[in-house]
Amino acid sequence: MTAKRTILVTSALPYANSSLHLGHVVEYVQTDVWVRFQRLRGHRCLYVCASDAHGTPTMLRAEQEGTAPDVLVARVTAEHKRDFATYRISVDNYLTTHSPENEELTTELYRRLAAGGFIARRTIKQAYDEQRQMFLPDRYVRGTCPKCGAPDQYGDSCEVCGETYSPLDLKDAVSTVSGTKPSVRESEHLFLKLSAFEAELKRWVPEHVDEALARKLDEWFKAGLKDWDISRDAPYFGFRIPGERDKFFYVWFDAPIGYMASFLNLCRRENIDFDEFWGAASKHELYHFIGKDIPYFHALFWPAMLSGGGYRKPSGLFVHGHVTVDGQKISKRRGNSITAGDFAKKIDPDYLRYYYTSKLGPSIDDLDLNLADFVAKVNADLVGKLVNIASRCAGFIHKHGGGRLGDELPEPELYAEFAAAADDLAADFEQREYSRAVRKIMALADRANQYIDDKKPWIMAKDPSAAAEVVAVCTMGLNLFRALIVYLKPVVPALAARAEALLAGEELRWDSAAAPLLGLKIAKFEPLLTRVETATVEALIKPGESEGRTVTTTPAGNGQIDLTEFQKTELRVARVVEATYVEGADKLLKLTLDVGSEQRTVFSGIRSSYEPAALTNRLVILVANLAPRKMRFGVSEGMVLAASGDEPGIFLLAPDSGAKPGMKVS
Repeated sequence: MTAKRTILVTSALPYANSSLHLGHVVEYVQTDVWVRFQRLRGHRCLYVCASDAHGTPTMLRAEQEGTAPDVLVARVTAEHKRDFATYRISVDNYLTTHSPENEELTTELYRRLAAGGFIARRTIKQAYDEQRQMFLPDRYVRGTCPKCGAPDQYGDSCEVCGETYSPLDLKDAVSTVSGTKPSVRESEHLFLKLSAFEAELKRWVPEHVDEALARKLDEWFKAGLKDWDISRDAPYFGFRIPGERDKFFYVWFDAPIGYMASFLNLCRRENIDFDEFWGAASKHELYHFIGKDIPYFHALFWPAMLSGGGYRKPSGLFVHGHVTVDGQKISKRRGNSITAGDFAKKIDPDYLRYYYTSKLGPSIDDLDLNLADFVAKVNADLVGKLVNIASRCAGFIHKHGGGRLGDELPEPELYAEFAAAADDLAADFEQREYSRAVRKIMALADRANQYIDDKKPWIMAKDPSAAAEVVAVCTMGLNLFRALIVYLKPVVPALAARAEALLAGEELRWDSAAAPLLGLKIAKFEPLLTRVETATVEALIKPGESEGRTVTTTPAGNGQIDLTEFQKTELRVARVVEATYVEGADKLLKLTLDVGSEQRTVFSGIRSSYEPAALTNRLVILVANLAPRKMRFGVSEGMVLAASGDEPGIFLLAPDSGAKPGMKVS
């Protein structure tokens, strides 16, 4: 029995001046899968997040929109919360860093650091925009790299040669706010004495970050830790520094405190002891999921702030890479900056959750969202393999077993293999080896489908005396499906909920796979998922804006299409497993089709020409990539081809002898 753990988890805070895009979603999916897995195992795992509100970008964006920064932040934060809910990110609390709790904790932490002698004052020189009357953050100055001469580089580092420098070192420097040449002004700033924590951080880092990040941090240690500027001059959107005139906390000072603030907000609402989690003596676990662009802040500044303020440090940092779309960086210019909201309007978020999880591991390698691969993978794995198991078995349980599962499994040793996989998969999820876990789960799904293929319950069902055997085989199949759903529940929670409703309404836990579900009545099967269509995904990329993509159009009016248009239609050989009348429909027959790797339900208007019994085992041609159509009788997952003319009659098209279900017609 695994000892019960108490864990607090956070994700990096999305900036509150814009919508979430698919690059953001990978971090929240990675976090949520781990959180859901811990809860499924019976651990107490709390998850908090917030929108990062402060800083110059928010101030300027609000100005462009003609609104106040806090109004902009409130609107964007509400949108972020909606996106979290849409993608089933099971956050316990979502706040904004522009909150009373964050101001309270930021002020308190600063006062503790000052009392401990960790705050220094220093006069510095800064780039200043005379036209806008404001000091410029490094990234709001662009110019020519002082080392390699590359033009149009940011004020802190060169994207060409990697050199780091001050905005004042740039040649031909220009303010990105006004387009004018910045001047240089002096100002007194406040600094956190990071060097005071160097020895402590050198001991902490190797035990709490992975080896690759530890090596990177070691480079910074060798260069010597520099004191960190934690103040900014007015005008600035943020919290005022107590006791100072026109000085504000730098956004990166109060942003990580937002983790604590969101949790404090939850504590006050749910009567949780805040100090039990954040006090210096806390024994609970604390993990931060972050992107590879911000470990410097989280592995050095943040633990130093916590230590100097008398709080506990994180148990670990989990760092991931960035997301590209079809091999390209996400950008509006490329037309691939797909917002999370727009994606979810077209495609079930569970599909993206599954795809990301199947690609994610504990490393900081970048992840590519290849749209063609996305369509192929989710259709093959989730629809063709996983859901196909349930669709092939549930109908027979109702038809031959009165909707009730059998009382025993015909091959308990096979089920034992599926149950025994739990510990191995749990180790993978714990270590965030998600892609490895998914590969193992899909290998089990192949085993389950092979079992059903070998037993062929649709053939056995023709013999009335074999009803009990059909129910036994399909009980076995549904229990294998149930075990797979247990293991994938952290990944595809909405699909798991529909599967639970099918399987007697049982709420699945990680240990549910240890024993089969027997003798209970299941719900009538309804399609759990539908296929993703290539055209739907392609429509998310704006035509004409995406680089490296060709949009082909066919002149209207001549009745012709080119070969490319024709090849978009996917025709497959299918075998009719079952055909039945549709109550209340004069023209329709309901066809259950075997398409090789899966079964489909199709409603076809051929009732006037065919008796259901005459269609069983007949081969037909299926339009396999037709968008599913919801009808009042159910969902039709394709169309069978038939010929008709001026004379009465409808004639199904059929392949020649020797063709097998699933073969592609071309």
